[in-house]
Amino acid sequence: MPAVLGLLWALLAAAFLAALLLEQAQAQARRSGGGVGFFQDLIRYGKTKSDCEQRPAWLRLFDVPKRWGTEEQRNFSHTEWFTHFYVVSVLWNGFLLIWLIQARFLRGSLSSWLQHLHHALSRASQNEDIESECFSALLVLLLLWLHSFRRLAECLCTSVFSNGVLHIVQYCFGLGYYITVGLTVLCQVPSNFRSGEELSVQICWYHIIGIVMYIWASLHQHRCLVILANLRKSKSGKVVNLSHSIPFGDWFERVSCPHYFAELLIYVSMAITLGFHNVTWWFVVMYVLFSQALTAVLCHEFYQNRFSSYPKHRKAFIPFVF
Repeated sequence: MPAVLGLLWALLAAAFLAALLLEQAQAQARRSGGGVGFFQDLIRYGKTKSDCEQRPAWLRLFDVPKRWGTEEQRNFSHTEWFTHFYVVSVLWNGFLLIWLIQARFLRGSLSSWLQHLHHALSRASQNEDIESECFSALLVLLLLWLHSFRRLAECLCTSVFSNGVLHIVQYCFGLGYYITVGLTVLCQVPSNFRSGEELSVQICWYHIIGIVMYIWASLHQHRCLVILANLRKSKSGKVVNLSHSIPFGDWFERVSCPHYFAELLIYVSMAITLGFHNVTWWFVVMYVLFSQALTAVLCHEFYQNRFSSYPKHRKAFIPFVF
């Protein structure tokens, strides 16, 4: 089963790489006035799906609003359907975290179905240092939960979202993603660990590097999200518009989507925390790389098309590279 999870993430990474390459190939056709086909409709959301008048009516049947409520309730609302992803992640990955803490520290256990699922997903460790592997997975699950909790808080209290739409496939995929990524962390706990056995906490050098990088990337992601939100707020903090403007400051000076780049760095930090050698998690990192790159390219194109004064030195995703 661990090989199956690794294969799943590898296939997802390959699919998003193919989508990124296909998007680049279709870019010229769109500049020549090409319409929005099913593929473009599937990979775009929010502001990058702004050419709604060009979309056939049958494609709009698959839309779900990024924001919910009536038109009056949605106006200047801070809540959007992306919030559902982080609610699911906080609840599900929090549940997994509690189970792992109880199993390792409190000599307890939770539902038998979860224990069976863990044994099915994980593999028996050939390494003598099982405690270190278990502790690393516990740290990463904690980092994943903290990341989801922060993003949920930002969605509810910081970010200001426009009245864009999501494809129903994107919505369902996002819900399933956070469940699967939590199970992927869980499967890094060896199946032959002994529940309830005293766990010695051994902080390794790669734990320190991973956590420091995680904090650094998280701080920059939060700063960038605050910059985006402030574009739609007055100095008093009141939301005054839902229009798009050119962001400046922090990593926006180098790339159009620094919050996506920070997301990639956060997942890289988790790979480091697992000890660099975890192949399955590096496939997760590859998926995050290509999926975030695809979204960043679309956002970068949006900014360039919308603003003639958009800084030409900015890259889309990775500073100085892409």
